[in-house]
Amino acid sequence: QVQLVESGGGLVQIGGSLRLSCAVSEITFSITSMAWYRQAPGKQRELVAVISFNGGTTNYADSVKGRFTISRDNAKKTVYLQMNSLKPEDTAVYYCNRHSGTWPWGQGTQVTVSS
Repeated sequence: QVQLVESGGGLVQIGGSLRLSCAVSEITFSITSMAWYRQAPGKQRELVAVISFNGGTTNYADSVKGRFTISRDNAKKTVYLQMNSLKPEDTAVYYCNRHSGTWPWGQGTQVTVSS
């Protein structure tokens, strides 16, 4: 059973930064494209960023492009999301998963951006 454990969220002021981490128990991690998703209250879960299996290719939602950076450490089976210049609309629960979103979802980590 795959386990995804997200961490690093918290309360931050507008313009602040956070670094999220996601530890993955799956042994195929190093050959799997990974992604960060987020779900704001009353909204559907949305794709935020994707990274290829070797980290060579990344893609971002337009809403976070230039502010967020996805990265990974295959030796640690961990994927990261560096979030800078945070805005109130970034407030959400953040989740990681494989790009297809077909692994069981973890508990997520709450990010709250306030003034």
